[in-house]
Amino acid sequence: MRSVFWFGLVGLLATAAHYAAVVALVRGAGWEPIPANVAGWCTAFALSFSGHYFKTFRAPGVRVVVAARRYFVIAGIGFAANQSGYALLLRFTPIRYDLAVLVVALAVAVLTYLLSRHWAFRGAAAPGTAPPAAP
Repeated sequence: MRSVFWFGLVGLLATAAHYAAVVALVRGAGWEPIPANVAGWCTAFALSFSGHYFKTFRAPGVRVVVAARRYFVIAGIGFAANQSGYALLLRFTPIRYDLAVLVVALAVAVLTYLLSRHWAFRGAAAPGTAPPAAP
């Protein structure tokens, strides 16, 4: 349960950063929503990786470079789903861009948690030992 709590908290902070970046770039800088979403994702990636590596999954058995590569793959898949879903919502529904970005980000969170917990931040066990226990 500890990892679910921290995943949720880190995810909420990353989602808030993503949302704030999108809204600031669209409203404040005149960007279009889709490119602003890319910039928002980059902001959220840095925050979420750091939080998940050091707090959510506490991955001391996994080198930061290995975890970062794995998490980048997961985040990239999540972002592709996020961007596709966001574009579809913007194109085919009357939902506002600022609500659509939240809906899609929350929908991708479950997949991200499962892949992160079971692959990105999971260390390899030493020969003859069991894999690390889930928190």
